[in-house]
Amino acid sequence: PPTDAGRAPRTAGPPAPPEEAARRAERATLMLARTRALADLQAACAPAHRAMLEGAIADLDRRLAALG
Repeated sequence: PPTDAGRAPRTAGPPAPPEEAARRAERATLMLARTRALADLQAACAPAHRAMLEGAIADLDRRLAALG
C-alpha cells in the first residue's frame, strides 16, 4: 500500500486564512527557485553566470527571511 512518508501531517481544524495560504505558496515558490538556482550554480562555469546566480540566491534568501 502507498505511504505518506513524504507528506507533512495534516492538522485538524479550520483551513488556513487566505493570507496564510498565499504566504505558504510564495514560500514554496521561492524555495523551488532557490533549489533551481543552486543546481544551476553547481553546473555554471562562466564567472559572470556564477556571480549572477549567487546574487539571485542571496536575493531569494532575503525574500525567504522576510516571510519568516
